[in-house]
Amino acid sequence: MAILRAAHLVKRFGAITAVRDVSLTVGEGEVAGLLGPNGAGKSTTLHMLLGLITPDSGSIELFGRELARHRTEVLSRLNFAASYVDLPSVLRVHEVLDAFARLYALRRPARRVAEVIELFELGPLRKRQMMALSSGQRTRVQLAKAMLNAPRLLILDEPTANLDPDAGDRIRSLLTRLSRETGGAMLITSHNMREVERMCDRIHFLSGGRVVAAGSARELAGRYGAEDLEEVFLKVARG
Repeated sequence: MAILRAAHLVKRFGAITAVRDVSLTVGEGEVAGLLGPNGAGKSTTLHMLLGLITPDSGSIELFGRELARHRTEVLSRLNFAASYVDLPSVLRVHEVLDAFARLYALRRPARRVAEVIELFELGPLRKRQMMALSSGQRTRVQLAKAMLNAPRLLILDEPTANLDPDAGDRIRSLLTRLSRETGGAMLITSHNMREVERMCDRIHFLSGGRVVAAGSARELAGRYGAEDLEEVFLKVARG
């Protein structure tokens, strides 16, 4: 079953067409990548998938239902995290997570908050204010927040950008394991090609607002005559 199916998305901002004709599918248990150089249309595509902006044309289905017609239902089954999004700075870690757990109308908010604190090793930080955390620690809180509702689709924008190599490795292993165990899907944007190679089953490359290539890291490397995904990225970015 397709968790996400986007077909022929187009989005214009005045005279600028940010997304020209983007189609992609993410299935159950699949980790998909959305890559491309700056200005390729990745953020605009994510914003459409999250219901933050409306496509000028094209369609988005989540869990087999049209986003435009079943917005509240389908959005309650996904979540999003990005290292550049700020959480309330004066609140303590456990207060932030508790607030979001209640916003998500979870049945046992305190229990779920305790579970994600353990999952993301936030125990020593739970009583610290967000403003006192390092950028890497704030990233882990963002990811914990995104897992509170046990989303069937997790959309991540540069999920490990602020993490040191050790923390990044542990987070990647955790996210991949959770996806495999639950059958949930993930869609990831990242400029860390090693991260994408390790995590993603299928990768979509955007350039000029279009998907110009899709496949596994190995398939893409073979198609472009490249040694690795970073070389593929450079060839796509340079046309």
